[in-house]
Amino acid sequence: MVMVPGQLQRGNNMALNADLLEQLIVENLDNAGFNTSNTHSQVTELADAIAKAIVLHIQENAVVIVDSVPYPVR
Repeated sequence: MVMVPGQLQRGNNMALNADLLEQLIVENLDNAGFNTSNTHSQVTELADAIAKAIVLHIQENAVVIVDSVPYPVR
């Protein structure tokens, strides 16, 4: 992806996927021995909340430092 000057900013430009992160959290919990198939365990709801919080935190607080670019920045 090519960014032009002035296009870089804080916020929701990062390629993060809360749904994919939720799946990874559930998989890791399952691999760690948690019962993720029980409908009463609410593991998917917990994983969804955690994944969304992580993505939101990273998107709102991440700072990108660009050392060099292939075009002049003013």
